[in-house]
Amino acid sequence: MTTAQGTPPELRPLEWPGTPHAGLSRDPDTLHDMTNNLKTVGLLGLLGGLFIAAGAALGGQSGATVALVFAALFNFAMYFFSDRLALAAARATPIQPGQLPNVEMIVSSLASREGLPMPRLYVIDSPQPNAFATGRSPSHAAVAVTRGILELMSNQELEGVLAHEMAHVKNRDILIASVAATIAAALSFLTRMAFWGGLGGRRDDNNPAGAIGAIIGIIVAPIAAMVIQMAISRSREFQADRSGAETTGSPLALAAALQKLEAGTSRVPMDVNPAVSQLFIADPLKAFGRGDGRKGNGLTRLFSTHPPIPERVARLEQMAMGIR
Repeated sequence: MTTAQGTPPELRPLEWPGTPHAGLSRDPDTLHDMTNNLKTVGLLGLLGGLFIAAGAALGGQSGATVALVFAALFNFAMYFFSDRLALAAARATPIQPGQLPNVEMIVSSLASREGLPMPRLYVIDSPQPNAFATGRSPSHAAVAVTRGILELMSNQELEGVLAHEMAHVKNRDILIASVAATIAAALSFLTRMAFWGGLGGRRDDNNPAGAIGAIIGIIVAPIAAMVIQMAISRSREFQADRSGAETTGSPLALAAALQKLEAGTSRVPMDVNPAVSQLFIADPLKAFGRGDGRKGNGLTRLFSTHPPIPERVARLEQMAMGIR
């Protein structure tokens, strides 16, 4: 049974009583979204500043120049090739036309609702339920789903997951994550260069304070960069949950999907490169014992790429009840 528009009833967004068509008004969330975006910009700025400061501290003026050049080169490469690298690292293969009509129909509907181009679709041959989006812009985006998520989710839950991924595309979160990841990687490379031979700057090796400062910089700077990168990743996940739920009008469907993902990723391992793990809607390495910060405190959360799923579910449930 289909509607006059040809969309099965189970794929239509839920409408919450007393609310407009989409089920949830976006206007009250504008301030929340602006705050989240400003937080991301601030964290990126802090990460970039840390990178340049480390270059200057480890190699003087020439070190800062080298840091700028590395940052530009790494970001240029990731801007153009991040989607290919991510898809290859996840062993994703293109979905052929008609291969997964349900996924094609849902994504096409979501793209139309949000005024986005149709992304390229991929499937990952893994029993773990999961999905991710990649690409530097909406016109170069790709969405990948695992075989496991297709077997586990109802249509409405799958729509919630794919709306979350399309929100990443619309918000250009993949580009933000790529820039953060490459700055962190470049900083690590920079400090290793300094450790093995300096960066060409004049450094007084007879000054104990300077030597100690350099050693601290080599150790602390990459760790600080990683913490900032993880904070950016967690912030964008919360944002994509909210945006995706607004698109479908069904925050509880996404909440139910996240609960299934929590159980599935904990039980079923997936062999994926850790460098792309932050792109997935749920931590794909959780079954290997990597914490996701679900206790909500301590070092575990600081170094987590994803916010705790119980916290994400709680926020979506508050959304469904109209609590801001």
